[in-house]
Parts: sequence; structure tokens; C-alpha cells
Amino acid sequence: MTALVIVGHGTRSAAGVDQFAALVDRVRRRAGGSVGDVGGGFIELSRPPLTDAVTALVERGHRSLVALPLVLTAAGHGKGDIPAAMAREQARHPGLTYRYGRPLGPHPLLHTALEARIDAALAGADRADTWVALIGRGSTDPDANAEVAKVARLLWEGRGYAGVEPGFVSLAEPSVPAVLARLRRLGARRIVVAPYFLFAGVLPDRIVAQSQAFAAEHPDLDVRVADLIGDCDALADLVLERHVEALRGDIRMNCDTCAYRVLMPGFADKVGRPQTPHDHPDDPVGGHHHHHHHDGGHHRHHGPGLRPGQVAVVGGGPGPDDLITVRGKAMLDSADVVVADRLAPPGLLAGLRSGVLVIDAAKVPRGPSMAQDAINDALVDHARAGKRVVRLKGGDPYVFGRGHEEVQACAAAGVETVLVPGVSSALAAPALAGVPVTHRGVAHDLTVVSGHLPPGHPQSLVDWVALGRARGTLVLLMAVDTIAKIAAALVEHGRAPDTHVLLVQDAGHPGQRTWVSRLDEVGDLTTREDVRPPAIFVLGPVVALRG
Repeated sequence: MTALVIVGHGTRSAAGVDQFAALVDRVRRRAGGSVGDVGGGFIELSRPPLTDAVTALVERGHRSLVALPLVLTAAGHGKGDIPAAMAREQARHPGLTYRYGRPLGPHPLLHTALEARIDAALAGADRADTWVALIGRGSTDPDANAEVAKVARLLWEGRGYAGVEPGFVSLAEPSVPAVLARLRRLGARRIVVAPYFLFAGVLPDRIVAQSQAFAAEHPDLDVRVADLIGDCDALADLVLERHVEALRGDIRMNCDTCAYRVLMPGFADKVGRPQTPHDHPDDPVGGHHHHHHHDGGHHRHHGPGLRPGQVAVVGGGPGPDDLITVRGKAMLDSADVVVADRLAPPGLLAGLRSGVLVIDAAKVPRGPSMAQDAINDALVDHARAGKRVVRLKGGDPYVFGRGHEEVQACAAAGVETVLVPGVSSALAAPALAGVPVTHRGVAHDLTVVSGHLPPGHPQSLVDWVALGRARGTLVLLMAVDTIAKIAAALVEHGRAPDTHVLLVQDAGHPGQRTWVSRLDEVGDLTTREDVRPPAIFVLGPVVALRG
């Protein structure tokens, strides 16, 4: 008889691991004699690992399995990572065969469990006066996010709530605070936040924290957080239903909106690309790909992460953790090695998965610095060792970031690179301080200049005479030590001494400092206020638009 192995992604939460184990036991009890055997394991982060679960079933005489991904939506884990892990198990156990089940949701059993959690949070309050914020994990796969929106609509239709709005806790929008703010604008006075999650973990905890923070800021709102779906009979019965589907070959996957198979507007870069599985350091068998079969067809899914041996040069944005691009975050999530600048968002490094090697490539003004050749060598060496390498930079890697130098070094060594642009601080810092760099009728041109070399320096490539004659917006980066000389040169060559200057230090961070000065006084202000990098100077009439 075919055995069932339940496959989880993994969690850093001990409670989540215990809940997974309890569900496996519940499935085993409810299956009775209808399933040959039941086991469960994780592909990363948690124990028991999938390889132990499969080995235990094989040692008990099972050569045919159903592998069921314990995921709610069809995204990277279900489409690629878990099938790749099962392919490795086939390589370990010659003769082992398996059928692959489909993700759990959407399904009426899940909706029933969700409603029960929402009703428990309501504690008898009227559904008609209650709005629900259904919060999913979030994915770079639009199909997975659309499934969360579908569940939200199914919960709303005919269920008596004032409304149900979808949101996401990571990788997708709208965020938890954004959904709650929208419901408040719509007139909600009671909101139940319903996490669309099975078990405890870091992301469900984040949903609770963000919901509580929003409630504290808006005491006029009654914000309640429902429990997770959790280990329950409905979930166990759904697992067994998916098991029967797989045995019958009745896997009804929806590929009509899969961005890796169909050309979807806005996701043309994904179609046809191969799915990249996770790399597990303790896994001696690598390089196996499993391709899903859907309706007799044969195609490959692709997640947005890196392949072994690739280097991604990623712009981390202007500083705040949530201003990195979705693709940049996906690259970090798949990395084995991260080579990080001083200006790389520190919260992103703190959120890396366990076991990632972080190399400090800081270039601190008047402080410690990692030589560029050493950085290039680190990228190449780790990529040649088969690692997924991310070179994480502040801002945009191609805007005074030496990104192309590193791409060239990798190319010369035969290492494939992926470039992920970021939001440059040259644009973000003024915006975060309330200043547009262009504005109709005020400024029609924008010049971004590195100020690390003062006017007159023999290695400077900047035409300071032309910039003195210009009247548009001028943004100066890396100019803290040279601003007095730059200001004097600009005035000498035609800029008005009373030109408005915006100075922003630590843009986007809690300690952001902002000043407005005159061009002929900004040097003294910088010294007097002890301004330190990173800081941006913005010159021109747009500064007067700051509210």
C-alpha cells in the first residue's frame, strides 16, 4: 500500500514544529488502514528533515509514496523546492517512486476552519459590523497571491461579513498596516485580522505585532487577531483528500495563470525559466530537478532565486528594509553567501536564513575598508564553489556603486551574474525629506554628481564650471568632506549664493536628520552640525517646495 509523506517547508518556531508533528499524528489516526503509513519532515530549518522521514518509510518496506506539500498556495516551495527535495530522495533510494500531491488551498475545509477562527475572535459580535483582513504569506509568484485574494472573496460571498480584504506580511502588497488603514478609511470600526497560515512561526508573529501596533495608534478601532488554522480535524481530512487525489492521478493544477508557463502581463521575465530549488549544505546529492506533470503536459517552474554558481549584484535601496525590490529580497532569501556593503540595509542581513555566510565588505570613510580586488575575489571564489552569492549594496549598484566593476570581474572569471537594480538614495533621500527632484515649472533637469573629489582635483571628471551655470536640480553624493569647496566653486561659476540646499543624513532611518541652508552657508552648517556620511545634498529651486 502506498505510504504518505507530509512535507513542510520548515520554521524557526518550536511551537510550529510541534504543531506539524501533531498534525502528522492526527492524519495517521484518522487514516486508519486507508494509508499504508504516514510520515512527515521538513526541507529546511526544522527537524525531522525530509530525508529522515523518507528513509524511515523505506526502511519499513515502502517503495511507493505520495509526497504532499503542506502549503496553502502554489508558489516556489510547492512548485520547485519540495519536488527537488523529493528528486534527491529518489536518488538516495533507487527504485523509490512517488506521486506528488497539490497544495491544500483553496478548499471548503480550509474556509470552514478559517471561519471558526474568525468567529472565536468575534466572541459573539455581529459579523455584519465586522471587516476581515485575510493576511497571507506573500510571494513573488502572482498566482500564489491571487489565490489568497480568491480565498478572501470566497470568505466574503454570502458569509455575512461587512467585507473581507486580502493582504500580505512579506514580499507582496498590500501590507498588514496598509490593509488595516484601507479598512479604516472604508469606515470599519471592528476588524478581525485572520492569518492565512497553518502553524506558528516568524511571519504569523509579525502579523500579530503589526496588528497590535496599528491598534495602539488607532484606539478608535477594535482590532482582533484570529488564531491560526492549526492542527485540526478539517486540516487532517484535507491532507487525506489530497492523498486520495494523488493516488487516483486526479491532480487538477491550475497552470492557466502560472507566470512560469504562461506569458503574464508584468511577468514576462519569468516565463520558461527553470525552477531553482533550495541548496541544502547537508545534502550530498545535488543538481536534481523534478518537473511537474499537469494535464498530461510537461513544464518547468521557476522561482525567482539564484542558481548554484551565480552571483546576484543587488541594490538594497536607500536604507529602510522594506524599500528593497521584491526581486532583490527573493535573491537574498535564496543566498548561501552575502557580501554586504556598509550601506546595505542591516535589517535584511538580520533576516537571512540560518547558515548564510555574511562577508563584511564595508568601505567606511576614514575607516576600515575591504579592497575592491578582495571583494571581486570573494564573489568569484564562492560562486566557483557552487554557492549562490549575493553582492548586496546600498542604493542602486550602477549608481556610484562599482556594480559594473564587479560584474566585469565575474564575467572575466566565467561566473554568471544577475543584476537587480535598487532605488538610489539620490532620488529616495530627497523624496523621504519631502522634496521632489523635478517639478513642472520649477526644474526640468536633474544632475547627480559624486562629490568625493573636490573641484580642481586632478582625477575629477566633473565639469564644475558647467554645473555652476546650470539652474536645474543638482544632487551631490559622497560630498560631506568636500561640500565647502564644491559650494565655493559653484558660486564662483554662477550659482547664486542664496541657492536653496537640502541636506539629508541617514535618509529613511529613525535617526534621519534634515536641514535647509543657503549654498554659501552649507559648508559651515555641515561642520557645525557634525554631519556624517551617509548624507545627500540637493541644490536648486525644488528645495523651496518642501512643506
